[in-house]
Amino acid sequence: MASLSLACCLDTYENEKRGYYRNLNGRGHRRSFRWCSGNHAPESKLGKAGSIRFYGTRVNSRTEETLDLPSFRFTSTDVFGCVRIIRTDCFHLHSKLERSMLLGASGAHSFGLDSDLSNNSEINISDNVARPLGDPLNSRNLSKRELPSKRGLPESDYKSPLLKRVSKLSKYLQGAKEGKKIETLQHIIGKTNDQATEQDKHSVSDVGYDLQAMISSVGPQSSLRHCNAVLKVLEQRSENEMLKMFEWMKKNDKLKGNRTAYNLALRVLGRREDWDAAEALLHEMCAESGCILTCQVFNSLIYACYKKGLVDWGTKWFRTMLNKSVQPNQATFGMMMNLYKKSNNIAEAEFAFGQMRSFHLCCCVAYSAMMTIYTRSGLYEKAEEVITFMKEDGVLPNTENWLVRLNTYCQQGKLEEAELVLRAMKQAGVPPNIVAYNTLITGYGKKADIEGAQRVFHAIQKIKLVADETTYRSMVEGCGRAGKYEEALWFYKELKRLGFQPNASNFYTVINLQAKLEDDEGAIQTLRDMRAVGCQHSSIVSSLLQAYERVERLAKVPLILKASFYDALLRDQTSCSILVLAYIKHGMVDEALQILQGKVWKDHVYEDNLYHLLICSCKEAGCYEHAVKIFMQMPISIGNPNLYIACSMIDVYSSMGLFEKAEDLYFKLRSTNSKLDMVAYSVIVRMYVKAKLFKSACSVLETMDKHKDIMPDAFLFRDMLRIYKQLDMPDKLADAYYRILKSGIVWDEAMYNCVINCCGHALPIDELSRLFNEMLQLGIPPNTITFNVMIHIYGKAGFFKKAWKVLRIAQKMGVADAISFNTIIAAYGKNKDFKKMKFAARQMEYAGFEISLEAYNSMLDAYGKEDHVEEFNDVLQKMKESCCVSDHYTYNTMINIYGKKGWIEEVANVLAELKERGLEPDLWSYNTLIKAYGIAGMVEEAVYQVKEMRDRGIEPDRITFINVIDALQRNDNFLEAVKWLNVYATRFPPEEGKGRSLTN
Repeated sequence: MASLSLACCLDTYENEKRGYYRNLNGRGHRRSFRWCSGNHAPESKLGKAGSIRFYGTRVNSRTEETLDLPSFRFTSTDVFGCVRIIRTDCFHLHSKLERSMLLGASGAHSFGLDSDLSNNSEINISDNVARPLGDPLNSRNLSKRELPSKRGLPESDYKSPLLKRVSKLSKYLQGAKEGKKIETLQHIIGKTNDQATEQDKHSVSDVGYDLQAMISSVGPQSSLRHCNAVLKVLEQRSENEMLKMFEWMKKNDKLKGNRTAYNLALRVLGRREDWDAAEALLHEMCAESGCILTCQVFNSLIYACYKKGLVDWGTKWFRTMLNKSVQPNQATFGMMMNLYKKSNNIAEAEFAFGQMRSFHLCCCVAYSAMMTIYTRSGLYEKAEEVITFMKEDGVLPNTENWLVRLNTYCQQGKLEEAELVLRAMKQAGVPPNIVAYNTLITGYGKKADIEGAQRVFHAIQKIKLVADETTYRSMVEGCGRAGKYEEALWFYKELKRLGFQPNASNFYTVINLQAKLEDDEGAIQTLRDMRAVGCQHSSIVSSLLQAYERVERLAKVPLILKASFYDALLRDQTSCSILVLAYIKHGMVDEALQILQGKVWKDHVYEDNLYHLLICSCKEAGCYEHAVKIFMQMPISIGNPNLYIACSMIDVYSSMGLFEKAEDLYFKLRSTNSKLDMVAYSVIVRMYVKAKLFKSACSVLETMDKHKDIMPDAFLFRDMLRIYKQLDMPDKLADAYYRILKSGIVWDEAMYNCVINCCGHALPIDELSRLFNEMLQLGIPPNTITFNVMIHIYGKAGFFKKAWKVLRIAQKMGVADAISFNTIIAAYGKNKDFKKMKFAARQMEYAGFEISLEAYNSMLDAYGKEDHVEEFNDVLQKMKESCCVSDHYTYNTMINIYGKKGWIEEVANVLAELKERGLEPDLWSYNTLIKAYGIAGMVEEAVYQVKEMRDRGIEPDRITFINVIDALQRNDNFLEAVKWLNVYATRFPPEEGKGRSLTN
C-alpha cells in the first residue's frame, strides 16, 4: 500500500473550475481525484494561481488506473515532489507503473549537494512520467472503467474537454484490442532467452506480470511514444531487457530522431561504465539517427561519473560536450564542480567555472564548490574572488553558500569579515543555523581567541539554538589551543554529560594539556574515556606517547599505563610495537625489554621482525650497546637463527670492532646451512673489509659466486672492486668490471669513480678513456682521485697531452691538488724527460702549490737512477732551502743512489742524519742498506742488518733474502748463499695459503 500526491501548477488551464472523477476498476476498487483552481486552489511552495492537485490512494497492486490530462514540461521540483508545468500536451499518468519514477533519477531534481542533477533543465514530461493517448500500455483495464455520469455534476463540467478525452481514449483502446495479432517485442526477446545468462533470466522473472504485459504490448506498429514509455520502465526495472529492446527498436527503425531512447540507453551504459559503447552510441545518434545532441544527453553520462567519483571520465565527457558545441546547463556545472570538489582538482574546476561564467549561467552549487576547493588548498584570496564574482553576476546565495563563505573567512582568521557574513545571513532571512555558529567558534579557536569563542557560544544560547556535539568539540579545541586547561576540561566534561562522544582530536587536546601541566591522574581518566568510546589501543598509546614525548616526560608513561590498561596492552601486538619503539628511541631499554618479556600474544614471525626493527633502530642511532643488550635478551630460536637479525648483529659487532663475535655469528649461519642472500654476503664481506682481512673477504666472494641466482648490487660490486685492488688481482678486477656491465645496474657518480680508481691498471687504456669521457658527457663530476688516476695512467703510457688535458679539466673544476702535479712530475721522471719534469714543477708553483716532498722525491729518484749527481744534489739543496723535511722515502732514495755507487761514507752520513731526526730505518731502508753493503763488498755488514731488523721486530721479506743472497754471491760466499737460499725456500713456498681466520 502506498499513497500518491502530485501537485501541479498550470499556466493555461482555466476551463475546469472543479470536478469529481470516480472510477471503478475490474475488481470494484474505487479511486477518487479532485482538482481545484483559481481562488480555491491550495497554496504550495510553487504558488497559488492556476494549480491543480490530485489525491489518490493505491488500493491494489494490480490496479492500473490512468487519468487523461493535459501534458506539460517540467522545469523544477521542490522537496515535496511538487512539479511546475509550463506547456500543455496530451498525456496520461500511470498510477502504478509510473509512480516509482515520478520523482526518479531523470525528472526530479533539486540544487542540494547530494541531489540528482542529471536533468534539471526543461524536460518533456513524456520522457519522464507521461504516456501518450494512443499508448495501449494499459488497455487491459481502461476499457472496463465506468465513465462519469451526469448525475451530481454541473453541465459545464460534464461537457469539459477533460472528460471527452477520456471517452475517446476508451473507444480507441477497445478498437485496438480487436485488431490482428502481430509479432511483439516479447517474441523477439524470447528468441534470445536460451542464450541469456541465469542472472539475466532471474532478473526477467523478477519484474513480474506488469513488465511482461508491457513487453507483450510492443510491436512493429507501436508508436514511438509507446516504445519509449516501455523503454523507460525497463531502464528502471531491468537493464538487460532495456538494451535488448533498444536493439529491437534499432532493427525496426524506431530510433530515427528518437533522442529519448538514446538518452535512456546512455544512462544504462553510464551506470555500467561502458564508455566505449557510450561513445559509439553518441556517434550513431548523430550520424545515423539524425538526433541533435543536447546537454541532457551528456548529463546522463556525467551524472554516472559524478555518482561514482570518476573525475577523468567526467572531464572527458564535459570536454567532448564543449568540443561538439553543446552548451551545458546549470545541472552540468553543478555535477562537474561537485565532482572536482571531491577530488580537489583545482585546474579542471577553474576551467569549468570559467566556462560557466562565459555562458552567463548562474549555478549556486558551482560557486560554493569553487570556494570550497580554494579554501581547502589555502588559496584564500582566490576564494574571496569567487565571492566577488557572485556579487558581480547577481547570484543570490543559498544557505550552503553562506556557510561556505563563512568558512572561507574563518579558515584564514578573518573573523571580523566572518561576523559580517553572519549578520548578512540574518538580514537575508536565513534562519539561525547551528553550523554557522560552530564554524565561527572553530575560527576563533584556531586563533586561540577563547573570549571570542565563548561569546559566540553564549550567543547560541541567547537565540535559543541548541548546541550540538560539534559546538562542544570546537570549544574544547579552542580552549586547548589557548592553553586554558580548566575551560577545556569543563567543556570536555559537559560534552560527555550531554551524552555526546569526544572525538580523537578532543582526546588528543586534553591529554596534551594534562601532560604539559603534569596532571597524570587526569591523563589516566582520559585514557579510560578513550577506551570507553571504543578507541583502539594502538591509537591510545600513540596519543599518549606523542603528548608526553613533546614535553619530555616520557619516563612517566610506564606508570600511567600500568594504572590504566597495561594488561590489555600486553595482548595487542601493534600497541606493544609502538611502545617499545618509543622506549628504544629514548634509551629506555629496560622498559622496552620488560614489555617484550611480559607480552601475552604469540607470533614468532612478527616477534622476529620486531626485534630486528629494534636492533636496526639502535644501530642507526649509534647505540651499539643497546642493540647487543636486546639481542642477548631475545628468546632462543628453536630452528635456524633469523638471517636478518644475524646480519644486523654482524654489522653491529663490526662497528664495535668485535670482529671475533661477528665472525662467530657468520660461522653459526654457515653451520646451520642457512641460505644466505645478497644482503647477507654484502654484510659479511664488509665485516672482513673493516677487519682488513681482504683474503677472507675474497674467499666469501668466491663462495657467493657459486650461487648463480645471486646478483650483487651496486654497493657489493664496489666492495668487490676495492678488495681485488687491495689484493692486486687484475684479472678479478677485469672480470668484475665486465660483470657490472652485463648486470644492467644504473651507473652513478660513485660507480664511475670506483671503477676508474680500482681498475686503472686492470683495463685497457682505451676502455678507461671511454669511461672517463662518458662520465664527463653525462655531467657526472669526477673526484680528485679519479683525475689523478687518469693522469697517472696517461703519464705512465706516455700520453702526456691527454694527461695535461685531464689536469686542466681538474683545475677548471677546482679539484686539482698537489698530488695531481706530483703524479705528472713522477711520470716525466720515469720517462726520463727531465726538461718537462722541471716545467711541470714550475707549473705546480704557478698554480699556487708549493713543491711538495713527493715531487722532490720523484725528482731525486729520477736523477739518481740516471746518475745525474749534480741535479740530484741541486734538488737536495732546494729541499733544505725550502725547509722541506725529508721522510723515509727521501733517505731510502739517497741510500739507494749512494749505495749503487759504493759511496759507503755518504750512506753512513745519511743513516746518521736519519737517526738524528728521530727516525729509524724501515724495511725498505734495511733492504737498501743490504744491497749497498753487498755492492761495496761488506758482506758481514749486510748480514748484520738482517739481525738488527729482527731485533727491532721487523720481519725480513722476499727482497731482504734476495739482497742478502745477491751480496753473498757477489763476494764469492757460495756456501753461505746456499744456506740462505734454503731458508728462503722454506719461508716463501711457491704457493701461499689463500686466507686465514680472524682468530688465528
